[in-house]
Amino acid sequence: MTTVLAPVTGSVVGLAAVPDPVFAEGLVGPGTAIDPVRRPGRVLAPIAGVIRKLHPHAYVVVGAGGRGVLVHLGVDTVQLHGEGFRLLVAEGRPVRAGAPVVAWDPAMVEAGGRSPLCAVIALDAPPGAVRPLVAAGPVRAGTGLLSWDAGC
Repeated sequence: MTTVLAPVTGSVVGLAAVPDPVFAEGLVGPGTAIDPVRRPGRVLAPIAGVIRKLHPHAYVVVGAGGRGVLVHLGVDTVQLHGEGFRLLVAEGRPVRAGAPVVAWDPAMVEAGGRSPLCAVIALDAPPGAVRPLVAAGPVRAGTGLLSWDAGC
């Protein structure tokens, strides 16, 4: 089993709450979403592994067995072209679970008319392989968010 950590502190709201059908309908994969606290902070690596893709608004960490976890910071934040985000690591570098990856300000994202909800997605996970450790309500960055079954 792989434990996927919460990358941000906030309230777990589930993927259906994300105002983007690609995430809300689970088209990218199973997972959940967090409504982050509205203060500047650091976004953490959800698992130990290597940063395979890194953009200011989103990143993928690939860990043991090739399992990849996508963290997407807000909706339509690619349109910000990195404004309000600061990369803390480099693509291709190893990270430990809970290590800071990106600094951002969710209040700035929201002030610009975008949703700051953070999607946390288990890429290529088969149906039933991922279950919530926190289904709804408060969660702290660096604590268990999802469980990914090792047999799947």
